[in-house]
Amino acid sequence: MKKLLLSLALSAVTAFPVLAEPIPLARLSQYLNELQTAEGRFTQINADGSASEGTIFIHRPGRMRFEYDADDLLVIAGGGQVAIFDGRSNQRPEQYPLRRTPLNLILRRNVDLAGSGMVTALEQNGDFTHVTALDPETPEAGTITLVFSDNPVQLRSWMITDQAGGQTQLELGAFEQGVQIGARLFNIPQEIEERSLD
Repeated sequence: MKKLLLSLALSAVTAFPVLAEPIPLARLSQYLNELQTAEGRFTQINADGSASEGTIFIHRPGRMRFEYDADDLLVIAGGGQVAIFDGRSNQRPEQYPLRRTPLNLILRRNVDLAGSGMVTALEQNGDFTHVTALDPETPEAGTITLVFSDNPVQLRSWMITDQAGGQTQLELGAFEQGVQIGARLFNIPQEIEERSLD
């Protein structure tokens, strides 16, 4: 009888798959801090359902560049600012302080996702860990949900949700880390000058 009960208990245990645990925040922070430079492709899904593709350049801390393929659009984070260039306009770019955008959370010099009040949700969804975070000093800037795969840890996508609830999702393709990227790509004043927008 005891053998039968033990057999049934073991069968019950093996009948249900072991749920994967989310990647620990300390490990995710370490990954982001070690991600110094990267270049790759992205697909952006906008709040209205439209999609755009392009190339992303990352140079931590503080710098990121999105070159869109077909939209004549360029977004640069550098020098503490985020600038949006519309190639169809002869106006100066819209600019915002980087610290007032959710991108600041992954571009800051020392990423600490376990910091007080930063992470609002951590969950495992299939093979991916989802981390939703905000800057407690500027909660009005919105949230960013980062999606990571494991073994090895890699950032796969993120979704930014603004204060009004609008969402923009960025899916990352394969990207190369440790690449040489010139500082010029993140120089907003030089980009303005070269476009003769002064």
